[in-house]
Amino acid sequence: MLKQLKHLTKKDWIFALIIAAFVVCDVYCELRIPEYMQQIVITIKSGGTVNDILANGAKMLMFAVFAILSVIIAKFFSSRVAIGLGKKLRSKIYNKVIDFSDAEIKKFSTSSLINRTTNDVVQVQSIVAMGLTLLVKAPVMAVMAIIKIVNTNLAWTLATAIAVGMIFITLLIITFVAIPKFKKIQTLTDNLNKITRENLTGTRVVRAFNAEDYQQSKFEKANEEITDNHLFISKTMSLIDPTMTIVMNGLPLAVYIIGAILIYNAGMFEKLSILANMTVFGSYSIQVIMSFIALIMIFMQLPRAQVSARRINEVLETKSTIEDGKGTDKPIKTGEIQFVNVGFKYPEAEEYVLHDINFKVKQGEVVAFIGSTGSGKSTLINLVPRIYDATEGQVIVDGVNVKDYTVEQLNDKIGYISQKAILFSGTVKSNVTMGLKNGEKPTDEDVKNALDIAQAKFVYKLDGGVEARIDQGGKNVSGGQKQRISIARALARKPEILIFDDSFSALDYKTDKALREALKTKAEGTTCLIVAQRIGTIKNADKIIVLDKGAVVGEGKHDELMKNCSIYKEIALSQLSKEELKNA
Repeated sequence: MLKQLKHLTKKDWIFALIIAAFVVCDVYCELRIPEYMQQIVITIKSGGTVNDILANGAKMLMFAVFAILSVIIAKFFSSRVAIGLGKKLRSKIYNKVIDFSDAEIKKFSTSSLINRTTNDVVQVQSIVAMGLTLLVKAPVMAVMAIIKIVNTNLAWTLATAIAVGMIFITLLIITFVAIPKFKKIQTLTDNLNKITRENLTGTRVVRAFNAEDYQQSKFEKANEEITDNHLFISKTMSLIDPTMTIVMNGLPLAVYIIGAILIYNAGMFEKLSILANMTVFGSYSIQVIMSFIALIMIFMQLPRAQVSARRINEVLETKSTIEDGKGTDKPIKTGEIQFVNVGFKYPEAEEYVLHDINFKVKQGEVVAFIGSTGSGKSTLINLVPRIYDATEGQVIVDGVNVKDYTVEQLNDKIGYISQKAILFSGTVKSNVTMGLKNGEKPTDEDVKNALDIAQAKFVYKLDGGVEARIDQGGKNVSGGQKQRISIARALARKPEILIFDDSFSALDYKTDKALREALKTKAEGTTCLIVAQRIGTIKNADKIIVLDKGAVVGEGKHDELMKNCSIYKEIALSQLSKEELKNA
């Protein structure tokens, strides 16, 4: 929890000092009010005038107003500091997650990262807002009030001590019984969030397979776990209300009973003094109890906030496996790629997915990768944009190891179209132009050219054309339309290297062919890496690399591989007849 405080700025610490000052002012004012109550009683006893009583009443009112103003100001600044801290934490988590590689995303899971950015930050924010005022006020009030009453009357002091003891016993029960359950809440919330998210994103699949009951049972199980946890905590916390009711009502009753006995046994001239002392002691003792109740409130919230703070720290302290290199000043922009003895295995895996990969791609070449499912095609091309880093060997772009580039420098060279097309909420134009490099201003001509090459002319028929709305994830367009807009996004930035990770699979054969022809004529000089399952898509590539079980088992043109590579020939003949292959 303390690690979160390092995110406070110098201005926040100044605000914290201001808060502390006004909290102390509030405590001072509240403790002065009973003194004037005592003075009013003494004034009445000594036969004072109404003006004397009004004067003491006016002072009471003045201190009450100062106390209220102090609380308002302290709350204002504490809220500002807490909300500011929440804003900084959300920004830091977001910026950290943006730099994560796939390995870190999978380690935490998407649902957990969303929860840490939202719910966990709110928990920390709440405890800071509460702590800035109550953590100062409660102990200061308790100490000063105890000093005021400690030597007043032994019986009254003992009654107050018993009340405080009851509060401490309640606090111990909460600490040892409820706090362990508090620590489970965030994990259970993550699980519930994950299942709910799966149901919402996969609702079509759930309905298609009549799996509503199965998904409902998963949700109910997760919901029941978090409900049982909350119920256990609530049952334990239910001790607080009756305890506080007994203490808050029992202590004044005890003070008045003791006071009544003292007044009954006192002489005529002492009765009014005892009454005045009883009134003051009752006020101070309630303030002592309220201070300890405030501490209990903090202890109730602190365990969950500590868990949330730890979860936030886990994200902020996780180092991405993809780190910036020193950068390069080389002006070479040819789009040449070379794999030198490259091997790769996933983090914490024992077996290599790729091993001993060697090939070279010249500027403007179209190189295709094909192989059976799980042969390592996507993994291989993902090493170029550093979605993963090679475990062994070197991946070289324009004569420089990709690990020596900054991530931004490397990304500026590449246009990447992922296996799963992803669009963002906004417009067609905003999705296409988000691929432009920093500082570049999109023009309508650039957008049109990119859409035309990507065979996305359907956009012009949409309501609004390039300004047509796109829902989150592209839910309002088809799979093929999403893929074409994704391709246009990559083309719009005019990269040196285009990477198609099985990006033609959602396109029909006619669109596939038209897109390849447009790339050949309008994106000449751009190096293309294509992962595909269709022979027709890659048949005319400058070079085809065949993968099997993570190794290169064939390399060359289509005709060469049909003669020399049995795996390629087997794949080709499984899709097309010999006559179709000749005409493809």
